[in-house]
Amino acid sequence: MPDIHAARRDRLRGVLAGRDIPAALISRLLNVRYLTGFTGSNAALLVTTDGGAVLATDGRYGDQAAAQCPDVECVVDRQLLLTLTGRAAEQHIGRLALETHVLTVDALESVRSGHGTLETPSLRRAVESLRLVKDDTELDHIREACAISCQALEELLTTPLLGRTEREIARDLEARMFAHGAESTAFDTIVAGGEHSAIPHHQPTHRPVDRGDFLKIDFGAKYAGYHADCTRTFVVGAEPAEWQREVYAVVRTAQRAGRHALAPGAELVAVDAAARDVITEAGFGERFTHGLGHGVGLEIHEDPFFAKTAEGKLGGRTPVTVEPGIYLTGRGGVRIEDTLIVRDGKAELLTTTTKDLLVVD
Repeated sequence: MPDIHAARRDRLRGVLAGRDIPAALISRLLNVRYLTGFTGSNAALLVTTDGGAVLATDGRYGDQAAAQCPDVECVVDRQLLLTLTGRAAEQHIGRLALETHVLTVDALESVRSGHGTLETPSLRRAVESLRLVKDDTELDHIREACAISCQALEELLTTPLLGRTEREIARDLEARMFAHGAESTAFDTIVAGGEHSAIPHHQPTHRPVDRGDFLKIDFGAKYAGYHADCTRTFVVGAEPAEWQREVYAVVRTAQRAGRHALAPGAELVAVDAAARDVITEAGFGERFTHGLGHGVGLEIHEDPFFAKTAEGKLGGRTPVTVEPGIYLTGRGGVRIEDTLIVRDGKAELLTTTTKDLLVVD
């Protein structure tokens, strides 16, 4: 997909030109992938406003870089940053923007000391800002990751869960995602039964799922580098208790309010408040202990973030999660999470598994 990556580099060049910076050195690996398609574990990229792009990697990835990035010059050298700053110096570039938010102090000092006259302003997360708005290829990959995830969960729910351990259920779900085409899991799968469901990011244990438990499953597939994120909460083997119905109903109403608040131009803090106010008014405000959601893409957690202190507005074509929760220590908890694409009108729902309170066997 060289045309896609070339278009992304051109967008970066527009940012650089607007700041009167002739070149940028991209050292964050995910940003290198976004701009070139390179999927190896070691690389850096020099992008110049005159149309040039040079990818540097080490000897393990020479052939891979040439195959994946046919439209950029590839060089093989273990000293990636020094190689590319040297190339910038050869082109008489006097200002080179750096990703200072990811460079170590030692790496930054090495770049700056190697070329004393080189100005090195911060790129200020410019590539991450470009990544907020997804192109069609990215959206298709996220749709597929979500479809794989939902298909795997719906298959899992047809099997007996009562008496199985949290770890057994997690491994079963992951195997089903792989069987349907996931390249990996999007993150460590959360399966939390009973009192463990009150822990927002519980790690699965050998605890068997018991009758009457809340069972919270937070999971997702990774496909072509892009992530899905979904959470559903069930009751196991018995009709829900009244307190379980109450908590579930509040979270579901809050989640619906958060989804309906998604729109291009919406304030991030307002989206968070739309869901959080529902939970607070029901008397559970102190039991909703995290932000409402986040962006998804090449990272499972990326900009934008919904929280009580969030700043900024939503853009269109932005995949995000909406995931309110209530967590009652020692009893159980509920989280309901969807991945959606922000659009004009109604947001596009990607995680389509039912949000009804199901009793699973």
